[in-house]
Amino acid sequence: ACLVRQAEASVNEYEEWGTGHEIQKWEKCFDCGQGFHGPLMLALGWACWKTYAGRPESDQYRCSGMGVLGNAFYTNQRSAEALAVFEVNLALRRRFFSQHEITILITQTNIAGCLKQLGRLDEAHVLERKIYARRVATLGASNERTLLSGSNLLISLDKLRRYDEVTSFARDLLPVARQSLGADHTITLNISQSLAAALQSNPQRTCKDLLEAEAVLDDLIQRRRRVFGPAHPTTLHIEQNLRVVRASSLLNSAS
Repeated sequence: ACLVRQAEASVNEYEEWGTGHEIQKWEKCFDCGQGFHGPLMLALGWACWKTYAGRPESDQYRCSGMGVLGNAFYTNQRSAEALAVFEVNLALRRRFFSQHEITILITQTNIAGCLKQLGRLDEAHVLERKIYARRVATLGASNERTLLSGSNLLISLDKLRRYDEVTSFARDLLPVARQSLGADHTITLNISQSLAAALQSNPQRTCKDLLEAEAVLDDLIQRRRRVFGPAHPTTLHIEQNLRVVRASSLLNSAS
């Protein structure tokens, strides 16, 4: 109840004075900086939607409240429910807030994420290609949101086992991400990880591909350890991948 009152007060402050954290307090603790998750996020998502559901369809906070509920479902792995909410949310944004293209693209990105979780990979891939192309056109290739869309597209291509496309696209994205965001940025690290995974998983891989994958993973581990720590689950996962790649390289050399 305390968090709900704080979130309501934040929106009221923004509506009246244009200051504060607006809708974000429904999803994030501004004392510790962490986003809410699990059952708490779900409870706050429902509370947010109930708070603004009675407003007109054209009200921005009714629309945003619906998005908060969709995010709550999505982060709790309730993808079918999240997808239904996001699709209605997208229709409302297109109808009443078509000038806010950034939020429309964010909602489409959420829909693509739901489609992936539901195994509808081809649909997710088509949508993510459109999102990436639109962000390149409106924000430029080096914008952080554009690079995030590119990273999401790499994941879709990998799930579809289109490894050659992943490799080619990741090699195009990496230098742009390093220059724009830095080599230690999460998006840059994720692009590197996609490149290594494609090189490793491709049935047509060569010894040269395995050596490149090993070099990428070795660099990635050092950066992950420094940024996220040696005990982080992703760091440990990449270390395991590196051991597998090195074993495969040894087998290829011996044969």
